[in-house]
Amino acid sequence: MKTIADNRQSKKWISFGTLVLGAGTIYKLGCLKDAFYVPMQEFMGLSHTQIGTAMSVAGLISTFGFLISIYLTDRVSKKVMIPMSLMGIGLLGIGLSTFPPYWLFLLINCGLAVCADMLYWPTMLKTVRLLGSEEEQGRMFGIMEAGRGLVDTVIAFGALGVFALLGSNAASLKAAILFYSAVPMVIGIIAYFLLEPDEIKAVNAAGEKVSRNKAAMDNVMLALKNRNIWLVSFNVFSVYCVYCGLTYFIPFLKDLYAIPAVLVGAYGIINQYALKMLGGPVGGYLTDKVFHSATKYLRVVFVITGTALAVFAFLPHSHMNVYFGMLMTLSIGACVFSMRAIFFAPMDEINVPREITGSAMSLGSFIGYLPGAFLYSVYGNILDRNPGISGYRIVFLIMAVCAGAGFLLSSYILGVIGTNKAINN
Repeated sequence: MKTIADNRQSKKWISFGTLVLGAGTIYKLGCLKDAFYVPMQEFMGLSHTQIGTAMSVAGLISTFGFLISIYLTDRVSKKVMIPMSLMGIGLLGIGLSTFPPYWLFLLINCGLAVCADMLYWPTMLKTVRLLGSEEEQGRMFGIMEAGRGLVDTVIAFGALGVFALLGSNAASLKAAILFYSAVPMVIGIIAYFLLEPDEIKAVNAAGEKVSRNKAAMDNVMLALKNRNIWLVSFNVFSVYCVYCGLTYFIPFLKDLYAIPAVLVGAYGIINQYALKMLGGPVGGYLTDKVFHSATKYLRVVFVITGTALAVFAFLPHSHMNVYFGMLMTLSIGACVFSMRAIFFAPMDEINVPREITGSAMSLGSFIGYLPGAFLYSVYGNILDRNPGISGYRIVFLIMAVCAGAGFLLSSYILGVIGTNKAINN
């Protein structure tokens, strides 16, 4: 017979597996450019600036969505939030498949941001943190990122296969978008039946019984006043500034190396999704087993990534072998994804109370993902105003500077962790 501990472990991994499926599909439509950047320009008539602006507007909506989720995540059960967000994504995708006018394209992207970033992502982060013990944080987040990368890659190659099989034309792009729409709707239905409802405790910090609204608001205020949450959040901000630039490795290879559209799409899938399968477990393993600290790991990889970007910006690309350029960009991407896998793990390391995990993860998401509200537009505008290698060089150097800022902040956070340990001892 199964023991109570066995049942808990089963429920833990069922919940985790369901979250992985959702996390691997929730951003497919919002990040359509990852595999279909060039077809979007050709068949939907979008420029670099228009695509960048759409992503930045959606990022702005995500920013406000994360603010609202600071309250929602500790107030509404994941059994409601997860399925609702996935079903919403699918319905919006059907609208996107009509190749709407640009103003409606912007609105649909905003809706995708609400479903993915306000409803799904903070709920997922909260659940993952609470599923793992303090010693498992790096591995749990690393496995999540790897599993998400696996699902990402399978679904993205499925859509790319639909696109190529049907002729790599406007109709095939619509079919690929509909494929991206159907998958999250199916997973949303599965999630509703598999996820356990949250036990939402209506008590305040003193243990007194209060309304659910009051308990959620108390958690919001505790999170806003916690300096350590802000420190981790700005470290996430630094990683995300670098991550936003990975998108532009895709048109970079097309513009400077003349890679065919389908190969660029395949590279984009590997760059944005398959690397999660490598970076996620590597980052999680090295964090827990080698560095024994997520913050130490982040500091080291910030140095490696920043140096690589600075060097890459000044290489003579016109005389380089295309495979070397692809290897360099993929290596940089792998480093960034290994940081993305564990950049919320320091929440435990710096002693953020687990009782306010939902609010902490939402605030961390609000600050950390803030670059998505403006950097895509900035990067896209730089490329449109500075054709050729000069524009890409500026983008890569900005990414390197952001990595340098992350190194400095990680060093400061390690000092805070050391001070806290000295006080506690």
